[in-house]
Amino acid sequence: MRDRILKAARREPVDTTPIWIMRQAGRYLPEYRELRKKYAMEEICRTPELTVEATLQPLRRFDLDAAILFSDLLVPLWGMGIPFDLVEGKGPVLRKAFTPAELAALPPLDLAALEFNREAIRILRRELDRPLIGFTGGPFTFVSYLIEGQPSRDYPKTRAFLHAHPREWKALMKRLAENLALYLRAQIEAGVQMVQVFDSWVGVLSPEDFRESVKPYVIEQLEQVGKSVPRIYFSTASAHLFSEFATLPAEVIGVDWRVPLTYAKGNFDAAYALQGNLDPSLLLGREEELFLKTANIIEEGKALTGHIFNLGHGILPTTPPERVKRLVDFVHTTGERR
Repeated sequence: MRDRILKAARREPVDTTPIWIMRQAGRYLPEYRELRKKYAMEEICRTPELTVEATLQPLRRFDLDAAILFSDLLVPLWGMGIPFDLVEGKGPVLRKAFTPAELAALPPLDLAALEFNREAIRILRRELDRPLIGFTGGPFTFVSYLIEGQPSRDYPKTRAFLHAHPREWKALMKRLAENLALYLRAQIEAGVQMVQVFDSWVGVLSPEDFRESVKPYVIEQLEQVGKSVPRIYFSTASAHLFSEFATLPAEVIGVDWRVPLTYAKGNFDAAYALQGNLDPSLLLGREEELFLKTANIIEEGKALTGHIFNLGHGILPTTPPERVKRLVDFVHTTGERR
């Protein structure tokens, strides 16, 4: 088992910088687009054999240090009895709006309704020679979809709900923290060796709102997941929240491309490994600039107590696969410890 990514997450010495990529499987791969011609996104998520195929596709092309389970962020909603549609080019869209009272009475997660997820993990563990990453969203990110109904620019309805309905907000966030932790624990029991919490949209919050209305539930979620595998906490446009992240019970903090790793190091000291943080758009630009920026990130990472190379957010659909291969090989060669 290749375990350098697990060692980096635990801030142990590695032979070279490990790399995986957010949205590792997806529309930038021709073979994935062929899969989507035959099957809808929901069918791929609900059918273990199709989930396995989508998960393995990038590893057949690239020497990545981990696989990440192919799924959608909102899959746990199916285990809460909440239907949604996966709309091409738009993402998940809920089929109905919820009242504050309905949100406050969100049901416990029914794991049996998500057995397809665990079965895919068990199959993948038999086939993989490197770690498998599981994931889910953070409570705020889930709330934002439930309240907005679809992706939003700055989540104004969600921020208004936080202040207008404090009692319902607390009940909803607590239930989501419990449900999402249970979902991740089930993935760990099925065999994933690392988990990532995508709290992608907390950057829209002020430090005070995050500290008082979101952070307690992030802590609850991460603590309930436990320490049996490394936990990554990732968000975007959130450098103003770094001082709050610095006390989260996780092993790795994901950093987007807006701040250098050296800045993040100053905030997180040696308490966490860091993950990131190449701008995904550089994979569409000049190759010389791509490798120059990549080399800089690798060198910054070598000064950390633990570094996992990744993009600062998901890979863009128009990215050439050949460019990804050269990036992965460059990271491994340049990141070698001598």
